[in-house]
Amino acid sequence: MTAGPDVPSALRRIAEDLARRAGGAALVGRRSLPVGQPPAHDTKSSATDPVTAFDEAAEATIVDALRRLRPDDAIVGEEGTTDGGTSGIAWHIDPIDGTANFLYDQPAWCTSIAAVDEHGSLAGAVYAPVADELFSAARGDGATLNGERVTVSSVDRLETALVGTGFSYLPERRSLQAERLRLLLPAVRDIRRLGSAALDLCYVACGRLDAYFEEHLNSWDLAAGVLIATEAGAVASDLEGDAVTGGAVLASSPGVHDLLLDAIRVASRGARP
Repeated sequence: MTAGPDVPSALRRIAEDLARRAGGAALVGRRSLPVGQPPAHDTKSSATDPVTAFDEAAEATIVDALRRLRPDDAIVGEEGTTDGGTSGIAWHIDPIDGTANFLYDQPAWCTSIAAVDEHGSLAGAVYAPVADELFSAARGDGATLNGERVTVSSVDRLETALVGTGFSYLPERRSLQAERLRLLLPAVRDIRRLGSAALDLCYVACGRLDAYFEEHLNSWDLAAGVLIATEAGAVASDLEGDAVTGGAVLASSPGVHDLLLDAIRVASRGARP
């Protein structure tokens, strides 16, 4: 079942409200700790991949609300929620994207929520509590930051493009990514690594980055951010130039997308062991 034309805006409002609520509660929890004290945490895919009780509490807040508001929708959460649904709409939730930043009390973390149907993301919101910035979008209705419409940068030269990226949690992947970055860096203005895929995509949307690429991501990392970036005018693909259907993404201003795609391909070939 596909959502009707009036649904994306309603879903956007739900995503905005829940992202603010869950992200705000996580910030209150983080601020309750003494300065410099990280919250207790476990790890997931590797020793560098943390998860805290705040991640789990934020996901529970969102899930509980969605079960009341949208009982027929599916829910997929980073911290383990896997509710089935019958409506044809699924919610992809990252309660704290950038948990390592959250752990160290660095500001680049956010709550990301998106509603997805068979054609892709319908609506999404990304809330950065430390900056009190809410990015959101609905399919066909543009993207906003705190209610003001945003658009991507107009850069059209690779050498003047500020590019964001991220790294895998697995050491063997990191070594290849670092080598690829060494080869790519001379071709662009500079590289930024913020530590939150959803925020990186939103920064492309509002022109704080000209491009962002990463791989080995999950649906909850991408569903809201890719929609926000593309509704702001970005071109998004995987690293082969195809649709973003897996865990890899390149989102950028239209003027540098193909140039950067080619540069990443060349650097990737040079980085192979």
